[in-house]
Amino acid sequence: MPQVTLVEAVNLALARAMADDGTVVVLGEDVGTDGGVFRATLGLRERFGPERVIDTPLAEQLITGMAIGMAVEGLRPVAEIQFSGFAYICIDQILNHAARMRHRTQGRMGCSMVLRTPCGAGIHPPEHHSESPEAMFAHIPGIRVVYPSSPRRAYGLLLASIQDPDPVVFLEPTRLYRLFKEDLADDGKPFALDTCFTLREGADITLVSWGAMVHETLQAASRLEQQGVFAEVIDVATLRPLDMDTILASVAKTGRCVVVTEAPRSGSFASEIAANLAEHGLLTLFAPVSRVTSYDVVVPLSRLENAYMPDTERILTAVRKCLAFA
Repeated sequence: MPQVTLVEAVNLALARAMADDGTVVVLGEDVGTDGGVFRATLGLRERFGPERVIDTPLAEQLITGMAIGMAVEGLRPVAEIQFSGFAYICIDQILNHAARMRHRTQGRMGCSMVLRTPCGAGIHPPEHHSESPEAMFAHIPGIRVVYPSSPRRAYGLLLASIQDPDPVVFLEPTRLYRLFKEDLADDGKPFALDTCFTLREGADITLVSWGAMVHETLQAASRLEQQGVFAEVIDVATLRPLDMDTILASVAKTGRCVVVTEAPRSGSFASEIAANLAEHGLLTLFAPVSRVTSYDVVVPLSRLENAYMPDTERILTAVRKCLAFA
């Protein structure tokens, strides 16, 4: 079984989906000839041809609108936006058309499309391409928002997203693209959407995260185990619709919860999880829910990103505060 990086897993999932289903097409800036800015679509044009791997103009609204039109006509488009900082203009098309298509047509028409975009800080780009905008997309009814944290989950969740009859925004953590490898069988098996993944079992505290921050969260859990504290680690993976049942069941067992995200604190998806725990799990909590987030500022350039993002030490500090409550 070969070991692959997350970006290679994305490439394998796209190739598998296109091989298995002739209606799957890929479109975006430089996805064909150049294989995408991060090479996620490398080799697809040579294998499947220019009619199914389409280089588009530098126009994100056009890319999104084309994908919606293709989906309405029965194709399964996978549109790439080069960086999440360029995806905000796509919200117009996603919110007003893709997300409402099934409701607008009273169920006669769906919009089976995926909007892929790299996101998150940590690669020190020269421009502001480092946002983590999941909360913006998760606020839109009618779409799914998926944010994987490992090669295997990226592969299985992308396959499931392409097969989904409704629109999916698929956020790919840029910092994890080539950070580590996992064994991956290219077997074409999708993972379940709308379900959290419990990555570690524990009885003392629940750590909840998604995307790139799962990496630091797992490191924190390993450090805690050395100190005799056993943390349960949950990867949310699908943010909308949110699988609160898994999180509530874990917190009912541990009584404590820290939520970790690299998005800014105000209005973050961590706040949504904390609110759900306050509404539905308050009587199982031994301590207030703690959020570990980035700061309410624009993502800084270059090496200052490291000071902006949460790290293992900040997660451990939050855990200690939770554990301090009797």
